[in-house]
This record gives sequence, C-alpha cells and structure tokens, in this order.
Amino acid sequence: MTKADLVAIVAKSSGGSKIAAERAIEAMVGGIVESLRRGRRVTLSGFGTFVVAKRAARNGRDPRTGREIKIPPARVPRFRPSRTLKSAIR
Repeated sequence: MTKADLVAIVAKSSGGSKIAAERAIEAMVGGIVESLRRGRRVTLSGFGTFVVAKRAARNGRDPRTGREIKIPPARVPRFRPSRTLKSAIR
C-alpha cells in the first residue's frame, strides 16, 4: 500500500476530500516524527507503539574493501505491534 492508496481509503471512509485526508495523514505522521525526535513514545491503541531505541557502537566491515570499520552509536525508531494487530494478522 502506498501513501496515495491510504489517502484514498481515508477520504472514502470519512466522506471527505482527498486533499483533507492527505493533510490529516501528513499531520499524523509529522506528529509521530516530532514526538520520536524528542525521545517520546507514541502509542496508538489497537495498533502499536513507536519508540526510540539506542543502538550501541559496534565494529563492521566495509563491503568493498573488507576492512574493519567502527560504526558509531545511533538512535533508531522501533515499532512494537499491539496484541490486537498481531492477532488480526495471524
């Protein structure tokens, strides 16, 4: 599913225009990104939780040269699906 598909579904189910649906989706995604950027957790009941995790520094290999490189620590987004979502997929 693409963003355009999601916009069409939201517009159809809400009875609104595609422009309004796109703005709503953009606002939702923007809010999630901003909350994660600030280190906050975002929970959507019945769907799941978005969190920011810390990935430790580690050693890796440069695929072109085979040399060992140091990969710095990073903050990465993670998603934990809810039980409801897991059971709906099974």
